[in-house]
Amino acid sequence: MLKILHVEDDADIREIAQMALELSGDFEVVQCVSGESALETINDFTPDVLLLDMMMPGMTGQQTLEHIRKRPHLAEIPAIFMTARAQRAEIQEFKDLGAADVISKPFDPITLGDQIKAILAALGR
Repeated sequence: MLKILHVEDDADIREIAQMALELSGDFEVVQCVSGESALETINDFTPDVLLLDMMMPGMTGQQTLEHIRKRPHLAEIPAIFMTARAQRAEIQEFKDLGAADVISKPFDPITLGDQIKAILAALGR
């Protein structure tokens, strides 16, 4: 079972993503409403993959990832950004920032789990 830390400020998106991923039976999902809460959560939960909203109040997904990467045991965990800003140039920019890939919003709940698995498979995980 893959452990996912999902950081998303929108309650509706969190609920849809959690239902979509947990119903498959392949994922354990821990959710946070902000980058700050994610930094607290990872003290007690080590995910296999990070699913980060890019645009959040306070700390952005990019800033959250930068803070997580400072922790040696979390430095190599794949991060997937979720964003409505998903033009080709922006996706490359996000990858340059350390994202394994980008999932566009609005996302398809039916294929979300398969998208995450495909991204991890492409990384050899």
